Amino acid sequence: MKAKLFDYVERHNVIYNLSGVTKLLCFLFLTAAVMFSYDIRAIAVIMVLSLVFLRMSQIQFHQIKLMLLYVLLFLVLNFILTFVFSPTYGTQIYGTEHVLFPIAGRYVVTSEQMLYQVTKTLKYASVVPLGIIFFLSTNPSELAASINRAGVSYKAAFAFSLTLRYFPDLIRDYQDIAAAQQSRGLDLSKKEKLGKRIKNILNITIPLIFSTLDRIETISNTMDLRGFGKEKKRTWYAAKPMKGNDGFALGLALALFLGTIALSIFVNHGKFWNPFV
Repeated sequence: MKAKLFDYVERHNVIYNLSGVTKLLCFLFLTAAVMFSYDIRAIAVIMVLSLVFLRMSQIQFHQIKLMLLYVLLFLVLNFILTFVFSPTYGTQIYGTEHVLFPIAGRYVVTSEQMLYQVTKTLKYASVVPLGIIFFLSTNPSELAASINRAGVSYKAAFAFSLTLRYFPDLIRDYQDIAAAQQSRGLDLSKKEKLGKRIKNILNITIPLIFSTLDRIETISNTMDLRGFGKEKKRTWYAAKPMKGNDGFALGLALALFLGTIALSIFVNHGKFWNPFV
């Protein structure tokens, strides 16, 4: 099961049936909206919608469990370290101070600091479901076509697509080599000392790197023999045509993007929403 964590699994639903370029543009529009604004109201709306879309995509939890674990760890560390190094940044931004409770010295928990940190955490968290939907619901072959249609060179798009396509194979190879080495007595369990475990992992990683380089050379030679890169443009057999749902999705993403920009400029008169004045 672990080897299939990043595999593309074909499904038929509203999200999967969208064109790859639609999902790419929606991802970019909504990510830009979230990154531009510090209004927790707008970010919360996008967060809720992204979770709804993730639910609609029917992506299985076991596919994203490891990814979500790393994201959760990052969010918790980011929240703690933000307070440790900048405990009064929120009060500087909003210009007021409403103390909730003191801790020690300059470490005082304020409503302004909590609003800033929660908003910042939601900014990061809301992008995660959007990225999961884009990468796991788009066929790797169609992904290259979508990136190319968005204006990226087809060579770069093809290289990016091959990289994503190769992740499952890389994970599978690592697990195969690890299983073979463990059968020969190599201990990778938590019972072994950390230094020894790192050394044992390196013993697996080194042959994996060499085998990866061999595959890259084989693929490069094959593409050269087929004349890849000779023409300025190319066609894509996996390109999916735009349909009615694509127009609706793009319209919704664009409306949310423009609405967030308008909210920041005309209502908040800046990136931050200040409920304390």
